[in-house]
Amino acid sequence: MMFVRTLVLCTKSYNEMTVLTPRVEEIVLESGVQEGMVTVLTRHTTTGVTVNEALECLESDIQTALALFAPEERSYCHARMLRDYGSTAGNPTGHLKAMLTGNHCHFLIHGGVLERGGAQDVYFCEFDGPARREILVIVEGG
Repeated sequence: MMFVRTLVLCTKSYNEMTVLTPRVEEIVLESGVQEGMVTVLTRHTTTGVTVNEALECLESDIQTALALFAPEERSYCHARMLRDYGSTAGNPTGHLKAMLTGNHCHFLIHGGVLERGGAQDVYFCEFDGPARREILVIVEGG
């Protein structure tokens, strides 16, 4: 059985991290799946999905580290006019940060419960906001 839900987020900042764990757990419960897997997948190339400890200080450290890997003030080839889009691409750092965080995560479902470590939370990462974003939560199993 496959159970799919779409989460919609309206982000407020250019870069931000949002904990999705409670919403993912609700969807797993709603699915009725007792034994299986859940996948959380972003539908956007300038956003990421990652797993880490939900601490404000750690979120700040993650944002700082990502900014070191992809600094805004650097010159990028992607920052140019894209005729297909009819506008200038101003989001190269968003693409690079998304590549570093990845676009999905997986968790085991056992006994109808999301199996995760005590400090593991699912994060949605915005790198080109504010924007309306969609995240797929796919529950598979029985």
